[in-house]
Amino acid sequence: MARIQAEWRIERPDVDTGPQGVIGRLHRIANRMTGELTTLYAKYGLTEGEFDVLAALRRAGAPYERAPGEIALHTMVTTGAVTKRVDRLEQAGLVQRRRSDADGRGRAVRLTPAGRRLFDQAFTAHMANERRLLEALAPDEAAQLERLLTTWLAVLEPPAT
Repeated sequence: MARIQAEWRIERPDVDTGPQGVIGRLHRIANRMTGELTTLYAKYGLTEGEFDVLAALRRAGAPYERAPGEIALHTMVTTGAVTKRVDRLEQAGLVQRRRSDADGRGRAVRLTPAGRRLFDQAFTAHMANERRLLEALAPDEAAQLERLLTTWLAVLEPPAT
């Protein structure tokens, strides 16, 4: 990034390229992190989206169940995307669909015992992987980065409704 910015300072000295240093580095880090995370998920036969669905169900607490609309909210994707992910997870025996107890018309998605076992293993490995990825930073640096990113994200993301 420093080289790119230096080249722009020569070619376009009239433009402040400071933001590119932050945004460009964040973009590169995000791409690297995505690769690191998806490689780990693949070891458990999961895509990133499937891991997110299982995580949303596991975080719900026993009986590890949510409506598809809730899953969409917790994974920030459309219900159509949730349907595709749930289809694959159901075929793999990791989740099951059932009629909702609330009104009998809606559907609910629940982790199966096999899904919970697999997810718990994957999540343990996921957290160890994230810890490894942060090892380049001192604990106080990681905490400072988290605070800065939290502040920035609060400005960029609309409040939850």
